[in-house]
Order: sequence, then structure tokens, then C-alpha cells
Amino acid sequence: MLTVLVPTRGRPDNLAALWQVFTETCVGDTMLLACADEDDPQLPVYRKVYEAAERKRLDDEVEDVDLLTARPSRRFLKRGPRLGLVVGPRLRLGGTLNAVAPVFARQSEFLAFMGDDHRPRTYAWDAAYREALAALGTGLVYGNDLIQGANLPTQVAMTSDIVLATGHMVPPGAVHLFLDNAWLALGRALDAITYLPDVVVEHVHPIAGKAAWDAGYAECNTDALMDADRQVFERWQAETLPTWVRQIKEYRRG
Repeated sequence: MLTVLVPTRGRPDNLAALWQVFTETCVGDTMLLACADEDDPQLPVYRKVYEAAERKRLDDEVEDVDLLTARPSRRFLKRGPRLGLVVGPRLRLGGTLNAVAPVFARQSEFLAFMGDDHRPRTYAWDAAYREALAALGTGLVYGNDLIQGANLPTQVAMTSDIVLATGHMVPPGAVHLFLDNAWLALGRALDAITYLPDVVVEHVHPIAGKAAWDAGYAECNTDALMDADRQVFERWQAETLPTWVRQIKEYRRG
């Protein structure tokens, strides 16, 4: 399974739009796992988005017909993407990923991150990610977000052993920024990162004029947070990254 973690706050409409795109572009066993905050005033709306998706999934069950009698013999759910919802304390982006990823790494072969402002545009993008990760054995993959391109993995997928080995998906202490820099640094240190330029996962971000600035963007794009998260990243890169690489390689050998 490929589980895509999507921490989200105050934007249930974004989640609904992202889920719609998943239903149109995913071809495999892929879960969009929305990670919502228990104190979010919009939490009831998030629950409605999830409940509507679950009702639709159950309504789409199909009958397996017995070829000898032409009668339905059993019912089963169509294979395809699923929407999940987990609710917990507000830990911000980095904290949420590090809390949720180790749990689902034990259940999924591959883990991924997208923001609620990413939109996969390429049909079967999830299959392309799986194939690239399978070819690496252990590693990371990212597509073209139409803003950073190859420069930064603003969305990323990885083999679950990375999280199982290190206990983390992002550097501990990081709030929101420089997470993509860390994924790129980790992939390069492992010599195991693949960029797929033809797999488009668009970043619908205000910096490119594709969305309006809202309270969420304002909160995580301050000079103070930029400086703090840069320091976390640089310290992690200098002091902890070599340990992560060793842990991942030893876990892989084991």
C-alpha cells in the first residue's frame, strides 16, 4: 500500500478537492490519510468529507457473478484509492508527520507526503511512484510540482523502512519549512532519490499565484519560523543525517 499523509487545518474544501483528484488519477491501493487537528473549528466539516467518501466507496461495491449460475456469489469493494482520517493534537506539519508516519509505516510498504494544496495531475502517478521506489529498493521519489521542479521535493514518497529505521519522517523539531530540503539531502546522502519530471503533482500555492494567501499560509511563512526551521535543518544535516543514513543502511541489511 501507498499511504499519503496530508496534514491539514482549516481547509476542508482543499481536502475534498484533493480527494476528488485522487479518485480520478490513482490506479492502485493508495490511501489519502488526512491528518486533522482536534481543536480545528473546521473538524466537523472534515468529518463530513470523510463520511461522504466512505459512503461512496461502499456504494461502489460490485457483485462477483457465478459463471455457472449467472447469480451473484459475493460482493466486494472495488480496488482503488481510499480516504482515511486521523485526528489528534495540534503538532504542526513536522510534528504531525513524525507522530503519524511511524504508525502507518508498519502497515504500508510506501509512505508519502502531500500538502492539502498539492494536486496530482498525471494519471497513474501512484503506480509511477511505486515502480520508482521498487527499483530503488530503499529510497525516495518525487514528481514535478510545476514550481520547484527538480530543485525541491515539495511532495515526496519513500520506502517505509526509512521511517522504521529512524523513527521519523522529518527532522525532529522542524515545524513547517525546510522539510523538502531535508528529504533532498537524505536522498542524496543515500544515493537513492529519483525525480520523475513527467509525473506532475502540482503545488497550488500562493507563491505562484495559484491560490489566495490565508491564515495558514501566513502563519507558516514568517521570518521567525524561516530562521528557526533553517537552524533545525542545518543542525540535523550536520549532526544527525549521518546517523540516519547508517540506521537506514543497517535496517536494510537486517
